[in-house]
Amino acid sequence: MSTATKAPDERVASSPWLATILRRPEMGALVAAIAVMAFFSLYTDSFMTARGVGPWLESASTFGIMAVAVSLLMIGGEFDLSAGVMTGFSALIVGVLTTHYGLSIWLAVVIALVLALAVGALNGFLVMKTGLPSFIVTLGTFFVLQGIDLALVKAIIGQVQIQGMSKVPGYDSIQPIFGHSFGIGGGGYIYISVVWWVLVTAIATWVLLRTRFGNWIFSVGGAQNSARQVGVPVFRTKVGLFMTTAFAGWLVGMVSLFRTSTVGSNTGVGQEFIYIICAVVGGCLLTGGYGSAVGAAFGALIYGMTYQGIIAAGWDSNWLKTFLGVMLLGAVFVNNWVRERAEASL
Repeated sequence: MSTATKAPDERVASSPWLATILRRPEMGALVAAIAVMAFFSLYTDSFMTARGVGPWLESASTFGIMAVAVSLLMIGGEFDLSAGVMTGFSALIVGVLTTHYGLSIWLAVVIALVLALAVGALNGFLVMKTGLPSFIVTLGTFFVLQGIDLALVKAIIGQVQIQGMSKVPGYDSIQPIFGHSFGIGGGGYIYISVVWWVLVTAIATWVLLRTRFGNWIFSVGGAQNSARQVGVPVFRTKVGLFMTTAFAGWLVGMVSLFRTSTVGSNTGVGQEFIYIICAVVGGCLLTGGYGSAVGAAFGALIYGMTYQGIIAAGWDSNWLKTFLGVMLLGAVFVNNWVRERAEASL
């Protein structure tokens, strides 16, 4: 009787634990974040002090909330170029309704949320029904919202900036939810936006890795037609993702409004590409179907640390965008290098 040796089944073969960890999409961003933190900690005296930590965490948190939502959408194979202007749009709605029309601040916040979700649903509906690239559809939405923020707001209140929100009745009851800060000793502080950032990242990660909807997100981003053929509700999933991005825009808008008690018509404009960059640095592929919410959060952390690190270092701020571009590109290269090493170790 033949006793030929069977080759091991590669489907049940175990992978080295290090390779398994390194194959995670967020690992490159984690390595880059550690490198950025170490650099500015050594280069400056204030970066890791109680006073220094708060500013870069606060900066990273607002970008991180949006980057996490954008990462979900990118994993689902779509983009939203109206994500940045949505933050200002939501905040302006609250500002106009309260300061000009005397509406209850709580009701104004709810109305802003409903309108933001409606815009997100419209984006998803148009993308799915027309078959147009989401890049084009949301670019159109970007200009529409920017026009509303500028022209309509100016027509209503005679200016493009709202100040003095702290004088609105009920402001003190809602401000702690979105704009509160915690003292951490040594004159330092941490804004509640950091708590929102961590919470949003945790929920998004749980949805992606532990729920049916998370499986749908990966499916529609990786192979939309195949996903539809096996029963994945593609239309509902993608509309839900656009609404998630809109919700994040509303949340960041509220954080900005109740932290500073002011909002302008240019709030958030131009930041949509930063959100996408943070998601890409965090491991999301531009082609969809692959990525990580945690990675996007690390991407935002890199941005926040670099932004405040330049200030702490006392460098010429005119080099800010150039330096940030180099750092972000470097993070992408590190991400690819780590992934290649992990694949080679199998």
